[in-house]
Amino acid sequence: MRMLRFVNGTVVGRKDQSGLLIAAGRIAQPDAAVAATQFDLDDGFLLPGFIDTQVNGGGGILFNDNPTMEAIAAIGAAHRRFGSTAFLPTLISDDLDQVDTAMRAVEQAMDAGVPGVIGIHLEGPFLSETRKGVHDAGKFRRLDGRAIALLSSLRVGKTLVTLAPEECESADITALATAGVIVAAGHSNATYRQMADAFAAGVTGVTHLYNAMSPFTHRAPGVVGAALENRSVYCGIIPDGRHVDPAALRIAVNARPRDRFMLVTDAMPTVGSVDKSFVLQGKPISVVDGVCVNENGVLAGSNLDMATALRNMVRMVGVTLEEASVMASAAPAAFLGACGRGVLTPGARADLVWLGRDMMVRGVWIEGRRTV
Repeated sequence: MRMLRFVNGTVVGRKDQSGLLIAAGRIAQPDAAVAATQFDLDDGFLLPGFIDTQVNGGGGILFNDNPTMEAIAAIGAAHRRFGSTAFLPTLISDDLDQVDTAMRAVEQAMDAGVPGVIGIHLEGPFLSETRKGVHDAGKFRRLDGRAIALLSSLRVGKTLVTLAPEECESADITALATAGVIVAAGHSNATYRQMADAFAAGVTGVTHLYNAMSPFTHRAPGVVGAALENRSVYCGIIPDGRHVDPAALRIAVNARPRDRFMLVTDAMPTVGSVDKSFVLQGKPISVVDGVCVNENGVLAGSNLDMATALRNMVRMVGVTLEEASVMASAAPAAFLGACGRGVLTPGARADLVWLGRDMMVRGVWIEGRRTV
């Protein structure tokens, strides 16, 4: 059995710095006496592979427009260059027939062993028109029995659903959670009380904190206030410096446990592509000053990758590299219940990212096999 030991670098988050050992695609028990091929990290950093729970597209492909196994593979390959070893292709609000097609494509991709795909994120169509962002409100609908049955039908992998709690019944949230669906609140104009009820009903996450949700004010804490107060739910954040001001991110990460934040890209087709424009539901979107906007300047997803998100958390927000690594890997793995991912403990998958001293990606491994 071929074994590989990573040496001459910092294994982020591990006390034992004698070198990380991997064998058969897994993290092995540290044993200095074991004969292994050595890989020189050149004084860089070795981290768990990044897990992105919100990927609308990449490599010039938008998942809504091309919900196929081949598209999922191409999107994953584009993001892998930036350290993402696992991701949820994300379908924004669409008809239930398209939701069904997208879910079946994810099953096909997972059955075929497409690297990285571990489920699906359905962002809508059960959202608030008041907080719709660039979502097409014409696709919005109420959550009913037919929809619950469909959302609960994924045969393999994880299903994450973003919904507006005020637009559905608490019993419906509970029904989804009981069926194994991970439920997050987003694109929501809920009150603080409605959010508290949603958390009690089974909502365990908040999609892109601050964006497209009722804000925190001193008399109406809204979704943001409910999320900041809650110390157990997971909050996705988009740290591109434009979706959320760095000061607001600092306030958030100082207000609650840092291991309950997840870095997400909310990436669009422009990530990993030379083409920095695309069409979203018939409307042109372009990258302007590093962010995706429609013709009216409204944010439309992002041009962010996970490696940049990690660097921004360290440089703009001031968290440590270890804390940012948890937000990029261990926290989303815990949120999804993806055992054996996002950590560098013995027995875990050898999904790894090698960063240079400048925190730029220099190598990526999935189950011990180098892919970048």
